[in-house]
Amino acid sequence: MSELLDADGLEAALRAIGAVRYHNRHPFHTLLHSGKLTRGQVQAWALNRYYYQSIIPMKDAAILGRSADRNFRRAWRQRIEDHDGGDSGEGGIERWLRLTDAVGLDRDYVVSGAGLLPGTRFAVEAYLHFVRDQSLLEAVASSLTEMFAPAIISDRVSGMLTNYDFVDRVALSYFDKRLHQAPRDASFALDYVKREARLPQQQQSVLRALTFKCDVLWAQLDALYYAYVTPGYVSPGAFTPEQPA
Repeated sequence: MSELLDADGLEAALRAIGAVRYHNRHPFHTLLHSGKLTRGQVQAWALNRYYYQSIIPMKDAAILGRSADRNFRRAWRQRIEDHDGGDSGEGGIERWLRLTDAVGLDRDYVVSGAGLLPGTRFAVEAYLHFVRDQSLLEAVASSLTEMFAPAIISDRVSGMLTNYDFVDRVALSYFDKRLHQAPRDASFALDYVKREARLPQQQQSVLRALTFKCDVLWAQLDALYYAYVTPGYVSPGAFTPEQPA
């Protein structure tokens, strides 16, 4: 890309990445939302996804610490409270643990990370390293998968409530909060990226950052599909669902 896009053009290019690469298109999510996974497979998803949820405040703290703009920091720090919780109540991590409780997983086991797939660990830690090592602009741009989150959240909640009798709306309360948090966060990050990406090279780096983040989310589902759907090769030491009696 050698020509500078205007703000609308950059946003359109970012949204085009999500239309093709966001993980709502992954076959594992199709199975999850349509009720075609076993309880054990849902447990594997919830357990592995917890690791991603657990590093989000660390990711946001890394971004927060790199900005000299107090207005930016004031806005961005809300993300940490959203996930860690604060004076206003519990955060997203606690709500995710409510889900893992509901599907029958031991909370200490989930938090320990002992049952993680290697693919999950590598993908999640790659994301954390990315936001620490790349430019602040790229780190912010990598969060823009939140632009695409509301649609997948709506599909997930309705599909899981319809198809799995072991979850209820309380268990899925994490997603209710994200329906308004994600658009708020995405709007702030998108405005920042459109304002700060002033050169073609910067715009290109922004597009690459969003592509990378989509790949991180996709890779986590690849690992789940390979281990728990087809061909069903669970890594040594990773969580193994109990076989039905």
